[in-house]
Amino acid sequence: MEKLIINGGNRLNGRVRIGGAKNAALPILAATILAEGEYRISGLPMLTDICTMGELLAQLNISTSCSALSRFCGRDGISTTTQELDSSDLLLVNNDNGSIIAPFEIVNKMRASILVLGAILAKRKQAKVALPGGCAIGERPVDLHISALEAMGATISVNHGYIEASCDRLKGAEFTFRVVTVTGTENILMAATLAEGVTVLNNAAKEPEVVDLANFLVAMGAKIKGIGTSRLEIEGVERLHSANYTVMPDRIEAGTFLCAVAGTGGRLEIENIPVDSMEAVLLKLQTAGLKITIVDDRHVIAESDGKMRNIDIETAPYPSFPTDMQAQFMAIMTKADGDSIIDETIFENRFMHAAELKRMGANITLKGNRAKVRGVKELSGAEVTASDLRASAGLVIAALMASNTSEVHKLQHLDRGYEAFEQKLKAVGADIVRVKVAKNNE
Repeated sequence: MEKLIINGGNRLNGRVRIGGAKNAALPILAATILAEGEYRISGLPMLTDICTMGELLAQLNISTSCSALSRFCGRDGISTTTQELDSSDLLLVNNDNGSIIAPFEIVNKMRASILVLGAILAKRKQAKVALPGGCAIGERPVDLHISALEAMGATISVNHGYIEASCDRLKGAEFTFRVVTVTGTENILMAATLAEGVTVLNNAAKEPEVVDLANFLVAMGAKIKGIGTSRLEIEGVERLHSANYTVMPDRIEAGTFLCAVAGTGGRLEIENIPVDSMEAVLLKLQTAGLKITIVDDRHVIAESDGKMRNIDIETAPYPSFPTDMQAQFMAIMTKADGDSIIDETIFENRFMHAAELKRMGANITLKGNRAKVRGVKELSGAEVTASDLRASAGLVIAALMASNTSEVHKLQHLDRGYEAFEQKLKAVGADIVRVKVAKNNE
């Protein structure tokens, strides 16, 4: 186990380069199941989630060096940048009834593992995938994935913690998601590329990462209309082929660094930032007092005196304010001038970081899915524990803003989504170090 020791109060000045988007990279890696061949995927961030997907692909005989590098995830600035994958030997079977298994011990680490279900089923007609784990931020049920695949002709049962699915060949169908689901849209989008006939997905997620996956599938030979809209039309093809692709930059990492400089003060040049997909976040930060100069569609300059005005936010599906930025905004609002209201409409259990921020002196009142944050003059350093991926980033930002020393524990959450986070922060002036924690102090 490890922890971060952070001495707060330093302004951030310098240049930061944003890595590839985890939430685009994971479904893109899963999509390699759909076609045998060699792939060259550029812009992959070195994260434990990427390594977990590499382990899962290795179970299917898709070779990648991701799993071999897993012990380095999030360390010392190591970056995968480009990964070569070979799915030529994709397993036809690996259990007694002919299903390809995505085992519990891997799937339990990361919810995005469910993304292999549609691809395996479409490609190999049988699949057995463990129900997924990941961050403890709510139920996030997979019933919509199952319902859509059943509408396409699959026979599905859930037994002993596994989703077991089979089909002759998936059939095109029209399906409406009752709520917007990113992984559900991605899973069925992949499955539909090899289905017989046309599949129409209504109320589909429009997130940039879904668009990135769709563009990758098109590069593989898929026929998809309506990319970037809530209605996707997929004409199934007999087969796809391998392709080379570059993953989009990570808008959540970019937003996290923008929040960091907003809260601490300073000047950051942020490169490889996906400006076009960040309108809601940029607008809220500007309203709160961060000066943002857009140099071009991949480069911004952010300047702050560290004094934020109060703002209200409500999380909602893209293009609205993203739930993955809620914790970071809560952190900077703890010292804002006035009261801020944060409404979380996506997940029912995503305010667990509020209790940790209160340990640092924040004034936060929770009522259901609403948080009222009353700005205080100063945060004090404290020992805090991350509850999930984005909460960990919010706690780091708060520690950078606080007086004295803070310790942030349970970095396994941070390492799932931020590559070399403390190294990037240290390079722009943060007093931050990662240290080992003795077992009896965990």
